[in-house]
Parts: sequence; structure tokens; C-alpha cells
Amino acid sequence: MGKYFGTDGFRGEANVVLNPVHAFRIGRYLGWYYGQDHKAKIVIGKDTRRSSYMYENALASGIVSSGADAYLLHVTTTPCVSYITSTEDFDCGVMISASHNPFYDNGIKLLNSEGEKMDDALQDEIERYIDGEIPELAYATRDEVGCTVDFYSGRNRYIGYLASLPDCTFENRTVALDCANGSTWMIARAVFTALGARVLVINDRPDGANINRGCGSTHIEQLQEFVRQNRVDCGFAFDGDGDRCLAVDERGSVVNGDAIMYICAKFLKDQGRLPGNTVVTTVMSNLGLYKALDTAGIGYAKTAVGDRYVYENMKANNQLIGGEQSGHIIFRKYARSGDGLITAIMVMQVMAKTNLPLSTLSAPVKMYPQVLKNVVVTDKEATLADADVQAEAAKVEAELAGNGRVLLRKSGTEPVLRVMSEASTPELAGQSVDRIIAAMEKKGYLVEVRK
Repeated sequence: MGKYFGTDGFRGEANVVLNPVHAFRIGRYLGWYYGQDHKAKIVIGKDTRRSSYMYENALASGIVSSGADAYLLHVTTTPCVSYITSTEDFDCGVMISASHNPFYDNGIKLLNSEGEKMDDALQDEIERYIDGEIPELAYATRDEVGCTVDFYSGRNRYIGYLASLPDCTFENRTVALDCANGSTWMIARAVFTALGARVLVINDRPDGANINRGCGSTHIEQLQEFVRQNRVDCGFAFDGDGDRCLAVDERGSVVNGDAIMYICAKFLKDQGRLPGNTVVTTVMSNLGLYKALDTAGIGYAKTAVGDRYVYENMKANNQLIGGEQSGHIIFRKYARSGDGLITAIMVMQVMAKTNLPLSTLSAPVKMYPQVLKNVVVTDKEATLADADVQAEAAKVEAELAGNGRVLLRKSGTEPVLRVMSEASTPELAGQSVDRIIAAMEKKGYLVEVRK
């Protein structure tokens, strides 16, 4: 975790935490770094936030002033940038987005030439340059100045790629899509129409300030009601930059990322196409997923929270499916990052191949009620290591007797511990969390409990 770049890029309120000078200097360093022995090519995408245009211009200016060429995909998804970077011979890719955050935030995500998240060491160097700890770089002059290239065609190639993935048609199926007034607002309809589905779209009118506002994967209630009213086969809700997807079944019930991973893994296992017979999850996946996987005879690995750690585990162990309950799901055969549109396509393909409704496919995953509280403590490490806190957590989990669990983990950016419990009822989960917090308070670690 760096000064500016976290696990998902440089993110914060526009012109407060992240300003155009930051973007310019990031572009300057990338253009110089990759252009030391050749004419570098860097591709840029952005979401629909008003400030994204400001950062796009600043990044492009920095890149070309260092002698590299900047290719502009304009409004597109993070996975589109990843795909184009890895397939079109770019040195790196940049996505301007704060994902599911409100419109007044923004972020800069950096991808290497393989379309994967950029190495921490290079991001550390960029941070040093931003802070003036690295000598100023020379500007390109005369014919060495780079070019800015409109690259709409890259986005169209990505759409064509998505449409080529399923080996069946989605004809005679109606799908509802909530585009969150974000990056998928043009792409999603085009993809599912090309695949033969009847497509109904909501929240596809971005105005620069309505991205994620009461819509998309973080506010899925609107899509649930739309599915019920229009009696469609299923619905999919994306986040602001299109790397997450949650589903809604034909009854209007939410099918979260855990259930989606189960559906796709079970289908592939039945076909003998699930490498290692394993799904990669984070420690925050629900106990209900693990029980369903156990019943299906599918193994699982657990990583730290963050899609970066999921992908690293998948790559190291040649796994196909991994992800998070939030809907950030990676199908490594097809993408190097979470891709909401690929996730939706994979779910639709299972429905078409099995001829089963989404409610039936997801039924084996019985989600356990979960309670999570953020606890501000005096010392994260000391609290986690305290014998009495550990003993209370172990006692609570033993009393749940396999029908629940507890998890304590630390925040990477705040003096906060996440205390989570899953149990047979919300009340029992809440009591379990409160007992562990009480143990922290008794030992003098507790500062406050945040909602």
C-alpha cells in the first residue's frame, strides 16, 4: 500500500485528493519510463464522471510531452482497457474511474502490458516522481513530441470479442441491464443485442453526476423492481466502471457474486472443464457458498480481500473462476481482471445450456446472515494478537458449531479492524460480533465502533 496508490489505484475526491497535476505527472512518468528504448504507446479509458474528462486531458498531455503516444478509448469499461492493452501491443493501460464510488470521487488505475494491475514497485517510483523525489524529466521536443490518437475502434473490437464468447444464442430470452449511468451504458446493450437477447436497459443516461446514484450494483433495488414489473428472465447490474456484476433472478431476488461463482463453477465441473476443480474466493465469501461447493464436490481457496489477490492466486495455480461476493468475478480464460459483462454472459450461457431459471441454479447457495462492524482500536496488531481477544473469538466460533463463523481482519488504510460474523440468524451474528468487540473493550483497545 503506497502513499497514493492502493490496491485499486490512486483514488479520492476530485481536486481534493486527486488533482490534474497528479494525472499529468503520472502521464509524464509513464511516457518516459516506457519510452526509454522505443516509441511508447499508452491507451486510456474513462468512465462517465464529469472529472474524468479533466484527467483524460491531463494524462494525455503528460504522456505526449514525454514523447509517447496516447490512445484514447474515451468512455469504456476497465476490463475493456485491460483487454485492449493486452491484445493491441500497448506498453500499458490507464483507466480513469472511481468504480462504485460517488461521482465526486475519481481514480487512476494502472495496468501493465498484459492488462494486469501494475507492479507495486513501478507505482512506488511514480509516487516518488509525483512528490519531486526523482529529478525532473526532460520534455520531448520537435518531432519527438508524442501524438494523441482517437481510438474508438478499440472499444468496438472489445464488443466483438465479448459477442464471440458464448457458444450458444440467447434468443427467446429477455434480459434487463442496469448500467449505473456508467461505463457500460453504450456497450452492454450492443453486446446482448448481438447475442440475440431481447434487451431492456435502465440507467443508461449519464450526465456526469449520476453515476452509481441510486442505481447499479451498489443499489440493486431498482433493478429488482424493474425485473418484477417487466417479468424478464433475469437482470444484471454493473458498477461505474463495469468490472462488477450482480444478478437478479426472474423473481426479483438478488444473486450475488458468491452465488454466481457457484453457478458457473458447478456448470463447468459437470462438463469436466473446471481446472483443478477449484474456485478462488476471498476470506469474505459467505459460509453458504462453501457449504454449497462442498456438496457439489468443488474445492476452494481463500485469499485476502481484493481482486488483485484473487487473480494472483488464480494465475499461480491455473484456476479459471475466482472473485468476490460484491460481484467482482474473474474468468481467467477470458480476462485478466473482473469483467461485469463477461460475468453476465457466463451466467446467461449457463441458463441457456441448462434451460433452467436463475432461481433454480442459485438455490443450492443458502446465504448465511452476516454482520460486519468496523472497530477503531488503539493498535491493530496488538488487538489481533491479544490472547483474550483471540480466546473469545475462538469460543464464539466453537459455539456456532459449523453453522457460522467469525472473522477479524485489519484495514490497510485506517486504524480499524473489521469484525464479521455469519450465523443462522442476524441476531446471533450480531451477538457474536458484539461479544468479540466487548473483549477488545475490556482490554482497553476500543476507541469506537463505526457503522
